[in-house]
Formats: sequence, structure tokens, C-alpha cells
Amino acid sequence: MSPTIEKEVVLVTGGTNGIGLDTVIYIASASAKYHVIIGARNLVKGEAVLKEVQSKNLEGTVSVIHLDANDDDCITSAAKSIQQEFGRLDVLVNNAGICPETFEPQWPSRETLRSTFETNVFGPSMITEALVPLLKLSKAPRVINVSSVMGSIAAISDHSGGFSGFRVPAYRMSKSALNMLTAYQYYQLKEFGFKIWTFCPGYVVTDLARDREQRPANGAESSETSAKGIWEIVEGKRDGEVGTFIGRYGQQYQW
Repeated sequence: MSPTIEKEVVLVTGGTNGIGLDTVIYIASASAKYHVIIGARNLVKGEAVLKEVQSKNLEGTVSVIHLDANDDDCITSAAKSIQQEFGRLDVLVNNAGICPETFEPQWPSRETLRSTFETNVFGPSMITEALVPLLKLSKAPRVINVSSVMGSIAAISDHSGGFSGFRVPAYRMSKSALNMLTAYQYYQLKEFGFKIWTFCPGYVVTDLARDREQRPANGAESSETSAKGIWEIVEGKRDGEVGTFIGRYGQQYQW
């Protein structure tokens, strides 16, 4: 078993780019008490990213694991590897997600709906289920589901926010479903000491959708601001809002 077992073990899915990668770096930079696992759908890319991250000489330690949110066998294998290497898991950040839509005013195809829900809903559900036994071995298990205010039914219903003009219905529906998953997970697991949140990372520059180049001009911020928000949850700074839908700057959203 690795000596990093004495550290707090954090797994970030979709950890090879964007918000996921920034979260890995931010948490590992914050303190030597953390060991952060990069969950990588493509292990070759994950290993290259790991070398890059380790070259930064961070306070904490980092490793990589093959984890494809759409592959149940891969999820099972990843859980076994974490158990063998670390014996437990302290924090799960379900960050992996996709938005295959083009922002054009159209209804999503069945295939777009299916692929979006596979990654954004089925993936976090299956990953969390597989890792619950390891999280139960933690003194303070935490699950952070990275969602979006675009999944808020309240916000789009009264046009109060949620980027109501963004036409990505499959993505919106998947994040609404993820929000329900969060609420259900907390209901089922709070008796075991779990702290669970839905977290909106805000409008930031990432490769999630096809508008990366236009985002800065439209007011998007660095994804490091999202990483800081996730780190604050890991650090316990948002414990008073457990079981709710929160944002990076202290917001609390309606479901």
C-alpha cells in the first residue's frame, strides 16, 4: 500500500484538461496533506498530463488512473485499483462532462441526448456507486458533482438566470438530472457521514463546448476560479451548505 495513505485522497474525474486539470493542480498546490488522483478517460494522455503536473513541484502528490465514465468495467477496475493502492477515498469530484451541442436553435437528436446523459448522468451515478464502499472508510467522505446553473429548472422558468438564451437542451436536461442525483445521493448517504453538493463552476474558458474562442469576449473567466471553488468545498469552507446547489463565489442556487 502506498505511503500516500496518510494523505487525504481526492479523485477528480475528467482530470486531464479544463476545470478538472485546474482542480487537480489547485488542490495539490494547496497543501502537502493531499494526494490527488487524475481520472483519465485516455490513459496515454493522462500519463502525459501527470508528468506535466509533477514538473510543477507541487506541495501535494498526484497520480493518474484510467477512468472512463461510460465504461462500467473500467469504473470497476478503477475502484479496485484505488482500494489496493490507498485503501480508501476521501473526496470524489465528479467533473467529467460533455456538451456536444452547437448552440443553434434546434431540438437534440436521440443520439445527442443519449451520449450526453451517458457521460453527464450515468457516469457520475455509476462512479459514485462503485466508490461508496471506499468513501465510507473515510473519516469525512465528500462528493462534489460538477453541474451547471443551466440545469436549474427554477432559473430558466422565470428567466432569472441560468443563461436562458443558451440553446443546449440536452446539456441542460442532463445537468437537471445530475442535480436530482445529488439530492438523492445525499438523502441516501448522509446517515453515513457523507457531505455531498452540486457545484456550478460558472461561465469559464474550457473545451467543454464549441465556443472556447468566443468565451473571453463574452465575459468568461479563467477555470482556475472554478478550481478554487471546488477546493473550498474540499477544505470544509462550504460545510454549512451541504446537500445544496452552490456556486464558486458563495452563491446558492435553486434546483
